[in-house]
Amino acid sequence: MSSLTVALAILGGLVLAAIIGYNTWISHKQAPRQPEALPPDHPAHGQGGVELTARDVEPVLHTDPGEVNAVDRHEPLFDPDLPPPSAQAGMLAERRGTLDPLIDVITPITLEAPLHGAAAVAALPATRRAGSKPIAVEGLNEATGQWEAPAAGQRYRAMQIGVQLANRTGALNEIEYSEFVMKAQAFADAVNGMPEFPEMLDEVARARELDQFASGHDAQLAFVLRARHAAWSPAYVQQCAARLGFVAGMIPGRMVLPNAENGAPPMLGLAFDTQAALADDPAQSAIRELALSLDVPQVDRHLEPFTRMREVAAALAAEMDGVVTDGDGQPLREETLDAIGADLGELYDTLDARELAAGSVLARRLFS
Repeated sequence: MSSLTVALAILGGLVLAAIIGYNTWISHKQAPRQPEALPPDHPAHGQGGVELTARDVEPVLHTDPGEVNAVDRHEPLFDPDLPPPSAQAGMLAERRGTLDPLIDVITPITLEAPLHGAAAVAALPATRRAGSKPIAVEGLNEATGQWEAPAAGQRYRAMQIGVQLANRTGALNEIEYSEFVMKAQAFADAVNGMPEFPEMLDEVARARELDQFASGHDAQLAFVLRARHAAWSPAYVQQCAARLGFVAGMIPGRMVLPNAENGAPPMLGLAFDTQAALADDPAQSAIRELALSLDVPQVDRHLEPFTRMREVAAALAAEMDGVVTDGDGQPLREETLDAIGADLGELYDTLDARELAAGSVLARRLFS
C-alpha cells in the first residue's frame, strides 16, 4: 500500500470522526434541557423529580356540579375541578356563601311549620341548575337565625331558593328561568311551602344588564414564555417552576401557584403541551413555549397577582433562557406591562364600586 493511500485513509478517518463529533455536538445542543440531577437518597417523587408534599396539590376552584359541562363564553384558563362527591354536600355553604340579590334571583318559601333538615335535604332538586345557571337552596336555621345550606339534624323556619343571574356562559334567559320555577315549585310542594316568585321579565332584564357589565369587565391575562435556543423537557420546566412556588396541577402539563387563602382558586397558572407531559419518554419531549395565566376576577387584588405574574415571568425567562411575549409572539416591554397594570387598577376599582371585588365570593361565582 502506497503512502498516498495510507494518507488518504487517515484523512478519510479524520473527516468521518469530525462529522460524527459534529453531529453528536449538534444533537446534544438541540436536545431538550433536563433537570438537575438529585442525590440517590433524595425524597423527590412525582413528575419530573419535583418533590411533592401533602400540601403540594392544586387548590380546587369550588364550582357547582351543574357548571362543569357548560360551554364557557371565554376559554377558561383555570379548569373547574370538583372535590370528591362525598365532600360536596358538606362544602355547599362554603362554595356558594349566602344567596345574594346582587347576582341571584331569590324566591322566598313560606313554611306551614318548622322543617326538619333531613326532610329539606330529601326534597332538594336532583340537579341543582337551570340550564347553565347554578341553583342554591338555603334554610333559615331556627337555632342560629342564619341562612345556610340544608343539613340533617337542624330545623328551619323558612326556606329560600335562588338561581344565578349570569356567569361566563351568559345571562339567565326565559327558558332557564322557567326551568328554575318548575324545580323551585317542586321543592316547595315537597316541603309544604308557598313560594313567591319574582316577575320573570324583570329578572331576565336584570340578568342581561349584569351579564353586559360582566362581559365588559372580565379579564384573563396570559403571557407566553418562548425558548430562545434549546428547548425544554417537561421535567426541566417543572423543576424551574417548583423553585418559584408552583405545584403540580390536576391535569398533565399544568402547574399552579397556590393562593394564600385556603380553598381559593390558584393565583397563577402555568401550562405547556399536555402530549409532551404524557409522552412515553418525557425526557425527549421538546417544549418551546409555556403559557403563564391570571384569571383577574378570581384573585384578590391585595395579593398583587399581576406584580407576581411579572416577577415569575422574568425569573423563568432568566433561568430558562426564554423571552416573554404576548400571544402573537411580540416581546412584552416594561412600558407595555406598566400600562396593563394601570388598566387593571381601574378594573379593580370598577369591580369594587359594583360590590364585586376581585377574589370575593360573588366575583368568583359571577366570573365562572
